[in-house]
Amino acid sequence: MKPGFIYIMTNINNTVLYTGVTSNLPKRINEHKEKFFELSFTSKYNINKLIYWESFQEIGDAIFREKQIKAGSRQKKIDLINSINPEWRDLAEDIKDIMNPF
Repeated sequence: MKPGFIYIMTNINNTVLYTGVTSNLPKRINEHKEKFFELSFTSKYNINKLIYWESFQEIGDAIFREKQIKAGSRQKKIDLINSINPEWRDLAEDIKDIMNPF
């Protein structure tokens, strides 16, 4: 059973939203921050601030949730972010040890 995570990131001005899915959230966020994939959407638009995430026991559930979020309007994404992170602070430090629960 492989865990899964969905996440929403933005740029410094909070103008661009990116929704993604991964099985290793700290590693993936680090890749975004370091612009590991130079030609990617997140690199092009300087998206490097984690503002929302959810965890799932199975990656398939995370993929399903990602599709739900992506199908929603920008306002629904904003409402989702504001429900847990109204300041839109970078949550990257909060998740650095999430893969090591013990």
